[in-house]
Amino acid sequence: MAGNKTAGSSGELDVVKKVPCPHCGKPLMQLPPNYPLYDLQCTGCSFRAQVKTNRSKPKAEIFGAGWEIMNKVMKSGFLIPPLIANFKWTDKGASKQEILFFPFIPKKNLRRYQLSENAKRANHKTFNYVDLLDLPYFVVYKHGS
Repeated sequence: MAGNKTAGSSGELDVVKKVPCPHCGKPLMQLPPNYPLYDLQCTGCSFRAQVKTNRSKPKAEIFGAGWEIMNKVMKSGFLIPPLIANFKWTDKGASKQEILFFPFIPKKNLRRYQLSENAKRANHKTFNYVDLLDLPYFVVYKHGS
């Protein structure tokens, strides 16, 4: 978990350095650790987003987060937060990166599950984002072809 948390935080900083706000073009900034639902916000407008970093080329399914807060948000009638997916990988010794922005995630693209009783966070309810590449998205940063 600590490794994932460190990778997530460095991935968020990477997005802040490379991607302007998709709405107004001003810089993004990190929100405090453990801020519910969102990782980044714009310094100029009300845009906020969740960030997920993966050490792979873009793929359709990635780990999400805790289910309880997401479920409460959806039951309250709010939309699932926009997602910025930061993919970093190496191909034939060359480092590559694509940062994708998903402005709208339908509920059907969340697959919830519960960790086993033997997991570090036993019985924790969580979810994965699924079928992401079938959704509309924008490539907001690309390095290496």
